[in-house]
Amino acid sequence: MTTPDAILKALPAVIDPVCGMTVNPLKAAATEDHAGRTYYFCSKGCAAKFHADPGLHLQPQPAPATEPVKAAEYTCPMHPEIVRSQPGPCPICGMALEPREIVLGDNANPELADMSRRFGISLAFTIPLLLLMFAHPGARLHWIEFALATPVVLWCAQPFFQRAWASILSRNLNMFTLIALGTGSAYIYSVASLLSKRGELYFESAAVIVTLVLLGQVLELRARSRTGSALRSLLGLAPNSARVIRAGGNEADLPLDQVAVGDRLRVRPGDKVPVDGIVLEGGSSIDESMVSGEPIPVEKTPGDRVIAGTVNATGSFIMRAEHVGAETLLSQIVRMVSEAQRTRAPIQRLADLVASYFVPAVIAAAALTFAVWSIWGPEPRLSNALVNAVAVLIIACPCALGLATPMSIMVGTGRGAQAGILIRNAEALEMLRKVDTLVIDKTGTLTEGKPKLVTAPEHSEVLRLAASLEQASEHPLAAAIVAGAKERGLKLPGAEDFRSFTGKGVTGRVDGRQVAVGSAALFEEFGINPRPLAQRADDLRLQGQTVMLVAVDGSAAGLVGVADPIKRSTPEAIAQLHREHMRIVMLTGDNAITARAVGTKLGIDEIHAGILPAEKAEIIKRLQSEGRTVAMAGDGVNDAPALAQAQVGIAMGTGAGVAMESAGITLVQGDLRGIARARALSRATMRNIRQNLFFAFVYNLLGVPIAAGILYPFFGILLSPMMASVAMTFSSFSVIVNALRLRRVSL
Repeated sequence: MTTPDAILKALPAVIDPVCGMTVNPLKAAATEDHAGRTYYFCSKGCAAKFHADPGLHLQPQPAPATEPVKAAEYTCPMHPEIVRSQPGPCPICGMALEPREIVLGDNANPELADMSRRFGISLAFTIPLLLLMFAHPGARLHWIEFALATPVVLWCAQPFFQRAWASILSRNLNMFTLIALGTGSAYIYSVASLLSKRGELYFESAAVIVTLVLLGQVLELRARSRTGSALRSLLGLAPNSARVIRAGGNEADLPLDQVAVGDRLRVRPGDKVPVDGIVLEGGSSIDESMVSGEPIPVEKTPGDRVIAGTVNATGSFIMRAEHVGAETLLSQIVRMVSEAQRTRAPIQRLADLVASYFVPAVIAAAALTFAVWSIWGPEPRLSNALVNAVAVLIIACPCALGLATPMSIMVGTGRGAQAGILIRNAEALEMLRKVDTLVIDKTGTLTEGKPKLVTAPEHSEVLRLAASLEQASEHPLAAAIVAGAKERGLKLPGAEDFRSFTGKGVTGRVDGRQVAVGSAALFEEFGINPRPLAQRADDLRLQGQTVMLVAVDGSAAGLVGVADPIKRSTPEAIAQLHREHMRIVMLTGDNAITARAVGTKLGIDEIHAGILPAEKAEIIKRLQSEGRTVAMAGDGVNDAPALAQAQVGIAMGTGAGVAMESAGITLVQGDLRGIARARALSRATMRNIRQNLFFAFVYNLLGVPIAAGILYPFFGILLSPMMASVAMTFSSFSVIVNALRLRRVSL
């Protein structure tokens, strides 16, 4: 606190309007903000806040306006169209709804806690029931069995009966319908037999079925929670505070939520980078493995971008905050992965179609089984009919079928995030393995996207005018011209009447002179003759430079040449993709000569130069009309339409936000080698889904006839409801374990 004691003594005590307490400046708690202003707080800890005005009065400081707290939303992992304001079961499949947003803090899963508690109590009653059955097989203590089974069926299985009843009311029959019918039938029949003192008792079957189903629910919920825990651990990578450099040069550690865009922050050796930003002074090597998957630290110097949550190694540097809070790349990664895990792959339609007919078919099969055994089965017919019908209901429970695709998508997208591959939707993940043509933008995708001014006009005045005009442009080439002019010590005034012509260039007035910077097409549009500059421009393009012509007051005045170096990883990436028999097509708004120089060096199969943004999407449509499956990789705002048009849009994480919003996949580090890794992930995930669907279908296709008693006439084999429940639980367990293998897939 910097306020002198003399000033504090001059400040009168005031009454806190919130709680009525007296606030004495000499005794009040105080703090400083970024600008060094001192604020005083009521000692009772209420919301009132005061500051000293120029007249030495302690004035209330209004609390900053806050956005209304967004109500929590819950959705079904298998039916993302279901959104509710409260947790509970899905009205379609009966599964527990999950929060739509992953947040730090209390990550307790009430559904998992409830099912675990019910499973523990169920197990405590079921084990004695089974021991009693085996200890006294000929003279079972029926009333004790009833006492042990009743809490299991009526309390532990209560959620199953509630969800089954809801499924009947909504006409969305699901696995809980079958479970409730099976366990309820066995229990009610046993109670009726106990009271009438005739017939078989199946209390142990009902209890074991409930216990095994609860075990399956606990295993499934734990597996689903692991993915949420992985995302929460990603959020937890960001530090809790940042070291802010104040206006006077003093430094202070502030909570992360008090860091604002534009703040200057110091990152010391061993610290985590607090927010996304740009290095201003100093340098260091940064461990970015948490977002890129690459273990080798990346060297950072002034002008380089740093990402929140990455770890600084040995150097110290000062950075400027560019993105804070929910706008950081780390937060976007968590949000995108969380959303992707709830999207549905096209292959899920097969499972949905089967499931829509499956439950009614199983109920019909159980009814038919009961009828056949009741009429033609051996004595006791009614008892055998019930046992086999219940076995059919239980073994056909479609929980494994429902888990097959979502579990693989959840684990696969999480694995991708660890490798720096953000999957925005499951459809893109499924489609990527089928892609045979990759369309790539040049600037920022094949190249660094950090062009530098290499060739300047002969007269510095022409460069000054061109750079002054380009200050108003957001294009990377414009930034290179501006930076090059400033490096040469030129002072740049502002421009007036600035206009941008997409894919052609810009015009405006600088110091009262009309200036145009762009391509020959821009010159032709304004009737300016580009021929005096043509030969020099072609020479520079053959060297791989991007050339922009400059006109002043309607006449050609000079040209600027900008070079954008090819990324070091690009040649290896192109070679990898060619080995996978992919056709590589380059689209660029650059001149044909420059584009051909870059494309030939990289071995690009097809080159389209001088392309306007709208034409990129048209070229992709043409390729699709030829029967090709097309992926588009780009990083700029002008790539968004093409990214949306392609079957799979791939955005560079180093590019524009709108590109990432339009793409199905984002490569965090902008490294094209990530496409090969993403294709490997796509193949592994789809292979995993097909394996899961096989597990789900084969259990049901083989299990239902056996449970119905098809083997009895030939081998005298019947499948008890307990064994049917074991098989059903094992099928779900197989799907979960198989899906979790994706966490270790090599990319």
